[in-house]
Amino acid sequence: MLLTLMQQIEENFEAISTLEWISTAAQILSVWYALKNNVLVFPTGIIGVSLAAYIYFFQISPPLYAEGLLHIYYFAMSIFGWYTWLLKKSDQTLAFPITWCSTKERLIGLMLAFISWMILYGWLKYNTDSNTPVADALVTSFSILGMWWMAKRKIENWLAYLISNAVAIPLNYYKDLSLFSLMYIVFFIMAWRGFVLWRKEVSVS
Repeated sequence: MLLTLMQQIEENFEAISTLEWISTAAQILSVWYALKNNVLVFPTGIIGVSLAAYIYFFQISPPLYAEGLLHIYYFAMSIFGWYTWLLKKSDQTLAFPITWCSTKERLIGLMLAFISWMILYGWLKYNTDSNTPVADALVTSFSILGMWWMAKRKIENWLAYLISNAVAIPLNYYKDLSLFSLMYIVFFIMAWRGFVLWRKEVSVS
């Protein structure tokens, strides 16, 4: 699939919009900053997701409604995450250092992801012209969870993104967003790397 995807990007190079290029570059840079536990993950992410939301809503047909709404959520959570990552205690240590979720946090997160998947699927299936309701809802629900855990610097955010990215790769390819599909392959690899690095940082601290 990767070879086919690269061939498609090469064949359709001129058809890839400037917005898609900028959004892709900004989002990859954002994830790279996340790997480094650098707060610049959020301002770069805001640029990337804002452009992606526009593309999902207005440049493909039928739109990827849940993905578009997801990127609006990303925008809001990036502002929240920017704040929480800079927040410090009275002794100037980070208020939200890298940690694992508690068992309760993990169970609640997975339950909410499943519930949001069902709700989004029902909305997409019966109230929109979406032709990819299952995948669109799945990508969105686990990305919502991943972004929430990212804002709290929870290691499990990378695992949520692994699931989301695995589904987003074929979904974007199917919607002829070949560059975005390639971007999600990069994201999948980076998510695994992020999980390894964050886990290592906690183990040595």
